[in-house]
Amino acid sequence: MREIASGLLYSKDHEWVRIDGTECVIGISDHAQNSLGDIVFVELPALDDEIDAGDEFGTIESVKAVSSLVMPMSGKVIEINEALDDEPEMVNDDCYGAGWIIRIETANMEEQAALLSPEQYEAFLAEEEPE
Repeated sequence: MREIASGLLYSKDHEWVRIDGTECVIGISDHAQNSLGDIVFVELPALDDEIDAGDEFGTIESVKAVSSLVMPMSGKVIEINEALDDEPEMVNDDCYGAGWIIRIETANMEEQAALLSPEQYEAFLAEEEPE
């Protein structure tokens, strides 16, 4: 059974967002890391990069595939999870905790309205799954 953490917002691209004031921590969902399999590399943006919602902000590579990381909210990168350089498997082990990917300062809090609640994300995943 996949884990969908409460207190987060989710994108249909399977990123999660934890909002704290105007700062947002972003990672990938348990569903995403599980679908990817063993993660071997995470390409991260540079500090101070300004990235719009819907744009690619990096890639995540597993033994199965390379996937784009899609920005759920616009913002400026204020921190990257440098630990992922040496331990990309942290995304598999603790995707909602130590396996976070970037922290941004968002300029547009209204964009969170386009994201899904945990319940909406669960329903979205149920619709996506083959019968």
